[in-house]
Amino acid sequence: MPAISSNKPYRVGRSKTGLGLFATKPIKKGTRIIRYFGPILDSRIPAHDEIENKYLFELNGRWTIDGSVRKNLARYINHSCRPNAESDVRPRERKVFIRAIKNIEPGDEINYDYGTDYFKAYLKPIGCKCDSCEKKRKKLRAEARAQRTKAKARAERKAAKAGAKSAKKKAPKKNQLNGHAVAKTNGRARA
Repeated sequence: MPAISSNKPYRVGRSKTGLGLFATKPIKKGTRIIRYFGPILDSRIPAHDEIENKYLFELNGRWTIDGSVRKNLARYINHSCRPNAESDVRPRERKVFIRAIKNIEPGDEINYDYGTDYFKAYLKPIGCKCDSCEKKRKKLRAEARAQRTKAKARAERKAAKAGAKSAKKKAPKKNQLNGHAVAKTNGRARA
């Protein structure tokens, strides 16, 4: 039986951070990719204000979209500090669309910046796992390893130099043999 191809330019797949949304077709810059949807919550209602899940998308100070419904595939789009998409928020219409800000190639993960509030509350404590932050951490780890290697080599050279100095101090002088004075006659040493 042949595989049924989807007309959608994305699919849900495994990502570094769990599940993510990946492009299956080329997506041009400026293209609307997907709509983020779910029940609209009013923050003035205490029961709505107490709901906490990681799929809440705040439209403004009053309205929030609860994106935890299973049909909302946009909830799988992960955060990135250097995103290839952005959210197009329309609070009056109570809608959010995810739109490409770069050309996205098939196989690339679709991601957008969640914003500073979400970043500080949820991502900063565990560390951002987006590609740009991973590369930054990898570079910092490599630099730290190089610094440790340099410091270790410097300490070894210093220890070798100190060892050589102490060996010189302990070495017998020309006119001494095992702590006894040696008299020279005709260029030969005699004890």
